[in-house]
Amino acid sequence: MKLIKDRFYEGERPLYASNNLRLDKVKFYPGESALKESSNIEAANCTFMGKYPFWHNQNVQIENCDFTAYSRAAIWYSKNIRMINSLVEAPKMFRDMEGLYLKDVKLSDAAETCWNCRDIELYDVEARKGDYIFMHSRNIIIDGFHLQGNYSFQDAKNVEIRNAIMDSKDAFWNTENVTVHDSVIRGEFLGWHSKNLRLVNCKIGGTQPLCYATDLVLENCEFMDNCDLAFEFSTVDAEVKNHIVSVKNPLEGIIRAQSIGQIIIDENSRNTEACQILVEDKVRQSI
Repeated sequence: MKLIKDRFYEGERPLYASNNLRLDKVKFYPGESALKESSNIEAANCTFMGKYPFWHNQNVQIENCDFTAYSRAAIWYSKNIRMINSLVEAPKMFRDMEGLYLKDVKLSDAAETCWNCRDIELYDVEARKGDYIFMHSRNIIIDGFHLQGNYSFQDAKNVEIRNAIMDSKDAFWNTENVTVHDSVIRGEFLGWHSKNLRLVNCKIGGTQPLCYATDLVLENCEFMDNCDLAFEFSTVDAEVKNHIVSVKNPLEGIIRAQSIGQIIIDENSRNTEACQILVEDKVRQSI
């Protein structure tokens, strides 16, 4: 493997179509497509200040690197990318990827990141300003995740998340086969139009959560004080171990809770007899 160390590059395509290359303490100044169409690349202790450095790449390992705000849309249309202990300050990272591994990575402007990606693993990742992160992505495993950004995981499929803190309005819309363990999710309109969304040992906040959901499961979860008007038109099997402010027009299934402030069954209810609500292990109302 050829080594390039303590160098700088700028302009268009300085290392285009490189193969079997290790970069150490290399700086890429403004320009475009520094390593486009390359394969078997290792980058350590590097700084990227130009756009589109890793497009159409295969087998890339990135460690202790900094992608500045000027390196927007840095890694697209690539396969088998590993990024470890790095800082990403640029938006629109990781599009149309297959095989993406991130560990100890901070994304300070994660807007529109990880779109149309497949086979993703994240460990101890922090994402800020992450609106629309993971849209249309598939086969995602996450353990240790702190997200600030709305509309996350829209239209995603086959997702498993553990130990996350998510501040995200409209999270998990129209998703399919998502499981979240041991996490905190804060933000209104959680999980609307989802299929097979399962929340285990989670703490949930925000108005109108989990509506229009199909085959929704909650196991040993908690609702925050602003969690009202829950489960509207959802098919649900829910175990909530504390108080629910209000439940409105669930479609069918069973809801168990320590207490419920208000059960709203109005003229818009679609399946009045099909959902059972149990409070403190006693059936208070069957609807």
